Amino acid sequence: MTAAAPTLTPEEQQNHGNFLDAPKLQPGITRFWLIRHALVEQNARALLYGTMDVPLCPESLIVQQPMYEALARRLPSDARWFITPLSRTRRTAEAIQSAGYGARGLVVEAGMIEQGLGEWQGLRHGELPDKLQLPPHQFWPLSGNESPPGGESMADVCARVGATLDKMAKENTSRDMILISHGGAIRAALAHALKILPDTALHFSIQNLSLTILECHNVAWRVVTVNELPGI
Repeated sequence: MTAAAPTLTPEEQQNHGNFLDAPKLQPGITRFWLIRHALVEQNARALLYGTMDVPLCPESLIVQQPMYEALARRLPSDARWFITPLSRTRRTAEAIQSAGYGARGLVVEAGMIEQGLGEWQGLRHGELPDKLQLPPHQFWPLSGNESPPGGESMADVCARVGATLDKMAKENTSRDMILISHGGAIRAALAHALKILPDTALHFSIQNLSLTILECHNVAWRVVTVNELPGI
């Protein structure tokens, strides 16, 4: 005897048939447009800068102007804008808005800041290995469970970012949110959405000015795109 097919609610019937995979993103969905800030200046890149407030590379702001213009065209026009407390996210947001998006208010969301490296911030990359208690990650300076003195492990960052995303989703239901953040925080967002370990999330490439889109459907998360490079 064949089992009867389960009865779907009206909402489930609407969702049935992969309507979310249409070429155009559906309106009225709680959606995060996560963008990693632009390239920081050369001297800062030689250091573990973490939550240090380092400036952007002035040359890249000029050379990568087409990428800012592409982001301005790609992003939803009626979105709410969020940045972190670090000036590199504010400057990136302003550059995108100046490239054709138009000026919008910027709300600071501290919960999406980069991994705090505590006493290790400001070290040159070559100085770090001797201080580690755990083998470093292949694609990150330290293991997901390594806790810098006075800082955060990536596991801590995943918990912080996950709680922040849940809060923002509740406060901005059915809205588009553009969030200029950081490589570590965006990887942590993917860990939260996919329910994966920090070390697994660190395998994602999140390049400067790349776009990652996440959707929140009640308590279910959906990944739309990761590390999409504008105009490429």
